[in-house]
Amino acid sequence: MSHQLLIKDLTISYNRIPAVHHASFSLPCGACTALLGPNGAGKSTLLKALAGLIQPETGSIEFQGHAFRGSQRAIAYLPQRESVDWDFPITVRGLVEMGRYPQLGAWQRFGTEDAKIVDEAIERMGLADLADRQISALSGGQQQRAFLARAWAQQSQIYLLDEPFTGLDRNSQEHFSAAIRLLADNHKIVVASHHELRNVPELFDHVILLNGELVAAGPTAETFTPENIEKTYSVSVFAPHAHSHS
Repeated sequence: MSHQLLIKDLTISYNRIPAVHHASFSLPCGACTALLGPNGAGKSTLLKALAGLIQPETGSIEFQGHAFRGSQRAIAYLPQRESVDWDFPITVRGLVEMGRYPQLGAWQRFGTEDAKIVDEAIERMGLADLADRQISALSGGQQQRAFLARAWAQQSQIYLLDEPFTGLDRNSQEHFSAAIRLLADNHKIVVASHHELRNVPELFDHVILLNGELVAAGPTAETFTPENIEKTYSVSVFAPHAHSHS
């Protein structure tokens, strides 16, 4: 199956200190994958390397059988929410239109086809009634979906999301989860770093457990086990109280 992102022997360092060591795994299309691990485990670093923002020290990334360089077109990267300037004066539609720019060459103008794709992205993410609203006036969940709509308009294959569920209430979480599920159903690769272990089985069908090194990667049902979680976090997170839903 070539329609997957294949990571082989990836080592990524900051100032010559390895943040991720010799990680090898694959990311399937049509699945929502959770990237799990304690703080400082290298999750953001790994996402940035996949997005082409950091140069790995060793290893290779392949997509559809070819060496992969994080190109603006194929990859949509959503940084953590606190790193976005939410006061920037732009509407939802203006933000989503930005997703088309990588697809337009230097001399191409934004045309009817682009406008159609933008409309579809806004519609798909459930933002049609908010299209003319400033992004600063949106709730956290709506802001996340607006960025996802921009990524949809970009027509990327691979979606890399850094802690997208952080700070969202239950209702926003459900909306956002439905939005990324829609991407997966359209055969996209979706990877999100995530720290709330309790809802992993309901949100994700694939997991990567990382703690500097790869602990395990695979379908959630097989890989998200107490043993692997304990190895990743070096603590037993499934103490009896962890099962009770607050």
